Amino acid sequence: MPAAPDFPPAPNAVAPARALISLSDKTGLEQVARTLHDLGVELVSTGGTKSAIAGFGLPVKDVADLTGFPEMMDGRVKTLHPIVHGGLLGVRNAPTHAAAMTEHNIGAIDIVWIDLYPFEKTVESGGGFEAAIENIDIGGPAMIRSGSKNHGHVAVAVDAESINMIVEALKADGSTSLDLRKKLAARAFARTAAYDAAVSSWFAGQLEDIAPARKSIAGELAQTLRYGENPHQTGSFYRTGEKRPGVAYAEQVQGKELGYNNIADADAAYELVAEFADPACVIVKHANPCGVAVGKDLSEAYARALECDAVSAFGGVIAVNRPLTEADAIAITGIFTEVVIAPGADDAAKAVFAAKKNLRLLITDGLPDPHAEGNVFRSVAGGFLVQSRDKSNLTAADLKVVTKRQPTEKEIQDMLFAFTVAKHVKSNAIVYAKDGQTAGIGAGQMNRRDSARIAAIRAKEAGEAKGLDVSLAEGSACASEAFFPFADGLLEAVAAGATCVIQPGGSMRDEEVIKAADEKGIAMVFTGTRVFRH
Repeated sequence: MPAAPDFPPAPNAVAPARALISLSDKTGLEQVARTLHDLGVELVSTGGTKSAIAGFGLPVKDVADLTGFPEMMDGRVKTLHPIVHGGLLGVRNAPTHAAAMTEHNIGAIDIVWIDLYPFEKTVESGGGFEAAIENIDIGGPAMIRSGSKNHGHVAVAVDAESINMIVEALKADGSTSLDLRKKLAARAFARTAAYDAAVSSWFAGQLEDIAPARKSIAGELAQTLRYGENPHQTGSFYRTGEKRPGVAYAEQVQGKELGYNNIADADAAYELVAEFADPACVIVKHANPCGVAVGKDLSEAYARALECDAVSAFGGVIAVNRPLTEADAIAITGIFTEVVIAPGADDAAKAVFAAKKNLRLLITDGLPDPHAEGNVFRSVAGGFLVQSRDKSNLTAADLKVVTKRQPTEKEIQDMLFAFTVAKHVKSNAIVYAKDGQTAGIGAGQMNRRDSARIAAIRAKEAGEAKGLDVSLAEGSACASEAFFPFADGLLEAVAAGATCVIQPGGSMRDEEVIKAADEKGIAMVFTGTRVFRH
């Protein structure tokens, strides 16, 4: 381990004399370059950035004029030179560094503004392998890291916000403070780390390496939250760069600031509602759906979803898979709701929601593809788990009938609907559904029998609330997201009114469960696919 040199303390104020600028995105370049020039800062640049600055009528020096070496090898080599990195890394008030800079005619570089080659955008736009490789920046990260390491003397900007912080400081008193330079260095190192994470993740994908030896997750701060799950916990929200339609990139039209739990619930609701082709509504409370339904339009779908569990729906999150109309908004605002997320809303709908000042309305640019590739992450003490997204998509052809009684076509459709919902319910999960509507949902219990019982209670209460003499689960399909280890859970479903059951199968006691189903005269199918969601 290298010993720390006995350098003099870094100065608090540094009045910059030279700035090195290299940008792919030149938005805001002219204003910043003019301001720096007017403040007496010499501008140094390369390639297109140098041409742009010169085009503004401003004096700018080429890096090649400093190094004595021309840009070469298709631009791969231009800033990797001791003149550049000495100017960035040299500790100005350290005698040996100052002597080396004088001896080798190395001028100090006090400001670095670099935004890196657009590697992420190249990959996102579908650029090929070679295009992606050529957009891996080498000199940029090296200069950012050099300047950031020497933050005692150098201010580093990696984005518009960073350079604006520098400019404002210079306008105030002509210098950058040590505190500012430290903040900028931390921000810069985070940017190069995220850049490297993007490159390494892409490369692993190109090699189809699903478990690389090292895995990095990078995110860009989208929002600092008031708190986490509870008021005594801190919270923040980051975007990973995956352009999947949903809460991460939604436009918040109105309402209070989103909280940690709002974001988690909105994500859960929107991922589920995207599973359905017909107009659908999902109501989520504490990360679990409490009502799901399809209808001829969103208003009908919402009314049917609410019927399942109106008690839990109070203060919940609502997701729909069609743009909202005025009629939909009027229906949805009938009870207190925290968040509504949809792939659009007309002006009349927005006007209705506007009367509910605290309701958060989120508008997205589409629906997520429930069958697309992707990874999901979960933290554990000292590490994190990574798995592929559950993109299972069962059809009637995937079902294996294991009972004497064959299910009807209607029962098959009810079972597929119920199993789709169960895929998004916390384990252990039991879902009763009929006619494109959930009747009762039992979530997160330690045994499957209790989940079946809780779902039955919800269905019974829903039937009573609707003025029926029977449970809403009467004649329903029962979905279990994992196998029944014993027959008791299945028997609870039959007692609740289910006439058919869909489950993965695979238990040591499958025959016992099948026998119980036959004795009760119900139909049962195996999917062969488990959809746990812990």
